Amino acid sequence: MNVGFNSARPKAGNAGHPFGKDDNYGVENIMTYGLAAARPPAKPCHPLEVSEKTYLARKEVIDFNILRNTQGLHAPLRLQMERKAVSRVGRLPFLPSSRPSLDVLLGRDEEIGFEDILNTCEFREVAGQPHAVVEKQMGIL
Repeated sequence: MNVGFNSARPKAGNAGHPFGKDDNYGVENIMTYGLAAARPPAKPCHPLEVSEKTYLARKEVIDFNILRNTQGLHAPLRLQMERKAVSRVGRLPFLPSSRPSLDVLLGRDEEIGFEDILNTCEFREVAGQPHAVVEKQMGIL
């Protein structure tokens, strides 16, 4: 019985540009998207790199399949509903958010990872004018 869950097999990711190009002669607008948008996308250099990047997503799919087979369809649907509701709560788009409630639901609140130490707000490459970012999200810009 297939309920729309994706396969748990790893796939080679399409390393496309996350934001696309602006109409500005193919140059990204760094005032809207930040400095990370101007950087060219990095391609995987090792065969295991794609597998490592998609490990958590594949593990989640396997866990949801096991949960669906043992408890029924309602259990993974409820967990996904809770995660979606919690991930929508946030700040304005130009303010960074660590989303602590989502970390609690995913069980990452008790782990200390690479992003907890080296991804603090003062070292992020998120730049942009607040008005331009909010207008872009609202579809005005």
